[in-house]
Amino acid sequence: MMLRLLSTVLLLWALGFALFASTLPHPADDRVTDGIVVLTGGPGRVQRGVALLQAGKARRMLVSGVDRQVRPAELATINRFPHALLSRIDLGAEAVDTRSNADEAAAWIASYRFHTIRVVTTDWHMRRARLELAQQLPRDVTLLPDAIPSTPNLVALLREYNKYLLRRAATLIGR
Repeated sequence: MMLRLLSTVLLLWALGFALFASTLPHPADDRVTDGIVVLTGGPGRVQRGVALLQAGKARRMLVSGVDRQVRPAELATINRFPHALLSRIDLGAEAVDTRSNADEAAAWIASYRFHTIRVVTTDWHMRRARLELAQQLPRDVTLLPDAIPSTPNLVALLREYNKYLLRRAATLIGR
């Protein structure tokens, strides 16, 4: 009986992983949102957010999880965007992980009273990022996932899938 239960759980986990890995989120369409939240940690994220901001797809952008030592001018220089755009970009240096990214983003969203937010992160990270943000934001805030395509290796996908499952379980018990 125990072996059968364990086999069933393992089969469900494997099927869930196959679904997770084969249905990674995609870049969003070009609709306009109040703000953009970029979660640091992967290539192309800041550049995507800046391109959207320059194209008029949002009024402001938060880059969450920026190292405390990074100055706005450095960010502009490193990511090759006009320094004039910095007046519309906020750097969040409080976040150290996805959960604290959500806390930081929620405070920023509330401070501007935004109701539509584009979330920019890597495709494999999007599900957990959305889960964390949804836990922190009021129900009237709409999230538009804008995933940066990547080619994650199997280990990275397995790690992210397990983190996602653990966070889903934690939210079910109120943590």
